[in-house]
Amino acid sequence: MRHLSIDIETRSSEDIGKVGLYKYAQSDDFSILLFAYKADGEPVEVINMAQGEQIPGEILLALSDPKVIKHAYNAAFEWYCLNQAGYVTPLAQWRCTMAHSLYCGYPAGLDATGKAIGLPQDKQKLSVGKALIRYFCVPCKPTKRNGGRIWNLPQHDPIKWDLFMEYNRQDVVTEYEILQRLNLYPMPEDEERLWRMTTEMNTLGVRVDATLIEGALTIHEQSAQELTDEAVRITGLANPNSTAQLKAWLEETMFDWCGTDIQIDSLRKEDVSNLLRIEDLPADVRRVLEIRQQLGKTSIKKYVTIHAAKGRDDRVRGLTQYYGANRTGRWAGRMVQMQNLPRNYLKTLDYARNLVKKKNYDGLQMLYGNVPDTLSQLIRTAFIPSEGHKFVVADFSAIEARVIAWMAGEQWVNEVFATHGKIYEATASQMFHVPIEKIVKGNPEYSLRQKGKVATLALGYQGGINALVSMGALNMGIPEEELPDIVQRWRQANRRICDLWYAVEQAALTTMQTAQPQAIHGLIFALEGDIVYGQCFLTVQLPSGRKLYYPKPFLQENQFGKMAVHYHTVGQQSKKWEVTSTYGGKMTENIVQAVARDCLAETLKKIDDRGLQVVFHVHDEVIIDAPMDVTVEEICSIMAEPISWAPGLILRGAGFEGSYYRKD
Repeated sequence: MRHLSIDIETRSSEDIGKVGLYKYAQSDDFSILLFAYKADGEPVEVINMAQGEQIPGEILLALSDPKVIKHAYNAAFEWYCLNQAGYVTPLAQWRCTMAHSLYCGYPAGLDATGKAIGLPQDKQKLSVGKALIRYFCVPCKPTKRNGGRIWNLPQHDPIKWDLFMEYNRQDVVTEYEILQRLNLYPMPEDEERLWRMTTEMNTLGVRVDATLIEGALTIHEQSAQELTDEAVRITGLANPNSTAQLKAWLEETMFDWCGTDIQIDSLRKEDVSNLLRIEDLPADVRRVLEIRQQLGKTSIKKYVTIHAAKGRDDRVRGLTQYYGANRTGRWAGRMVQMQNLPRNYLKTLDYARNLVKKKNYDGLQMLYGNVPDTLSQLIRTAFIPSEGHKFVVADFSAIEARVIAWMAGEQWVNEVFATHGKIYEATASQMFHVPIEKIVKGNPEYSLRQKGKVATLALGYQGGINALVSMGALNMGIPEEELPDIVQRWRQANRRICDLWYAVEQAALTTMQTAQPQAIHGLIFALEGDIVYGQCFLTVQLPSGRKLYYPKPFLQENQFGKMAVHYHTVGQQSKKWEVTSTYGGKMTENIVQAVARDCLAETLKKIDDRGLQVVFHVHDEVIIDAPMDVTVEEICSIMAEPISWAPGLILRGAGFEGSYYRKD
């Protein structure tokens, strides 16, 4: 099998950061400027297409030759752009080095991966790329000085152009060197298939309701103006949207009200909510805070994103990132960020949608009051099936609770899922030794269900009081002094799950101390490395055969003075490649979420095998653009099918069908 590493440089008047790859490459003025390639062990060649050079005939043949595997970093870009430019090259023949990098626990981004993997300086990506891309790949502002041109061409700065060609050449060098290191840790064929399925799904995209989006943007503009005008009337401020001005007004007004200096540090979402909880606030203060809340609905910006990204066919593409969650391999949202869409709880979604589509601001305000909140709830419904189709939406029921109980052998939990499935009631029953039959609406014991629910959601990964608080225990009305008791009772009721945390931690520590594999609960912990490039990983092989990778691991005392596994990863806050530590509960969370992800992957493959089209998926939920004869029961039965590598794991799916997306 021959191999071809490719990197291209392109231009388009569309802003790829705002509209995504697919609309960018569909632009009428899209073109390929440079085509760099490396055929097997040959030197890198750069084709100067912007100045009339042509891709060699043998390379053109290789682009469609099934005996030649094409590689690129973020290969979806090269594959799609080449096809858009008229070079037919099937996706099945491509492999993505970025996907392989993510699989092995490295960060996304050619530059970031090169540094994390430890490439020599002469093999790393050149740092001048961003400036060169801005110069040659993005339209420039026409001025008298530049002759009124809208594009910078090679002849306008030959020195920069030569550097741009060298930048293109070096990208292939970097990708090729990364690939040589990753090839020592192969990506399973099942994962290659999932990457291709994700790319195909992103390429098809999902249809959006253009009329609803236009109506929402119009109504939002009118609503924002009216709310701002009202805030000006109440406060007398020139700009009530200014945090500094509004803080000063609030502090002065509240001093006049209570005679005490009240220091307002910030007006973030949670700060405004806390202020609104103050009893007997002056009416004008309360109203201004409510306006601040409504104007701060950032979810409205998703309409702007959808409007910018939709193509001529009213489809939005590129919504899903394969292996977007680095540690578990879960998919992540891109562009519209489908993973964090606002929930909808309106009972009359159809009426609200029709009012928005007709741009009926007054009607929407009269019927629903809070216009920004109503628009926020309707964002999900902007996604609609193709003509003549319907959405069939289904998700796994309590997937993480099922997986952790199955892995730990927590038999009473497994029996709950095998029978009535009321895990919150059953957990409360186990914790408080109350018959489950009594935990029903109308009985005083029903209040225990809340405690069972928050404990189930918060405590499965060695969490304690803080985990309960983060999951909203206090907001549920549970007194703070009861939280330690809830933690203790849950752990007593789930001894095998607790044992799993400690077994996982000990297996990781023993593996690091002895360099010998450790097998527990269907998992294999191992230390893997190579002497060629000096890479090293702590790996955890899952029941599916997929591995989790913890790069550059070492043992060191953690902040609590306890010996712990440390490894390199992209920091959640810093977004930089850095060292972090882990422990049994955290690793258990990684493993359980990864197994749940693999369950979703099995379902996606089964749906694909039946010729049905998933247009996006969110967490454990699949959204299928289905022919009218496909039923919810059919999809849920697929989700409930036994999985060969998970004997005894009981799965259930629940869902609905409709003419738009929503939260059921």
